[in-house]
Amino acid sequence: MYMRGRGLGLTVVSVVVVLALTGCGDSGQDHGGSKPGGSARPSSSPSSSPSGGGSQPTPTVSPSRSKAPPLKDGTAVLVRCASTEDPYATVEIRNPNGRDAVLNLSVSFADANGFVLMTAGGQISVPAKDTWTYRVPAKSPHLDKIVQCDVDPVAKAAWAT
Repeated sequence: MYMRGRGLGLTVVSVVVVLALTGCGDSGQDHGGSKPGGSARPSSSPSSSPSGGGSQPTPTVSPSRSKAPPLKDGTAVLVRCASTEDPYATVEIRNPNGRDAVLNLSVSFADANGFVLMTAGGQISVPAKDTWTYRVPAKSPHLDKIVQCDVDPVAKAAWAT
């Protein structure tokens, strides 16, 4: 008797699982007819059904992203030259692009005769359509001789970020 009751419990569980999987026990499901208070669901046409008999065209996915335009070069303007009190050249670098970009910056530090003592710079990430102030270090043993800073006015675009 113990085994029989146990077997009956498994049968009930199996029936419940089958009903749940097939959806037959769900009174709220719409099986193509109309529900009270609702409207009838349209039936599938043979052309939209996989068993419609004809071969179905495979939809092609076209790329939604178009190729981005090439980056424009930015501009760089000297704000202040380096000195012994502040050993940095201050430069404003502008990104004219509609996307963030890395721009190349170059600064030359020269003496009173125009002799270039050193050059420095780097690649600076600048947000789209923004201007950033960047301080370029003048790491020179001749810092006391720097009287002139020259900034390349074209900040070459390296890549988009």
